Amino acid sequence: MTKERKIQTFTIDWQGIALSVSYETRWLDLESANVAHLEVRSDGRVRLPITETGYRSHFLSPEAVTAAGGPVAYALAWLDYMAQSKEWKAHAEASRQLNLF
Repeated sequence: MTKERKIQTFTIDWQGIALSVSYETRWLDLESANVAHLEVRSDGRVRLPITETGYRSHFLSPEAVTAAGGPVAYALAWLDYMAQSKEWKAHAEASRQLNLF
């Protein structure tokens, strides 16, 4: 007998980008596995510091999500941390520049 999946979905904003964050505490509902699933999608699949395609699927421990303050807090902290990379800063700067060609 298959149990109904319990997926929470949140709509948030990160630096002016609309995001959907989905979270399943017990992925596949396996008793032996302690694995949660987090998905982050940007509206229009806009590039993010955690993904060039605007979509990221991430498996992690539910304890990590709880320790961060929940799925939204985890996703925002992850985005903020990765936004400190040289690659993201260069992308953000280039996105602000006018393209003359």
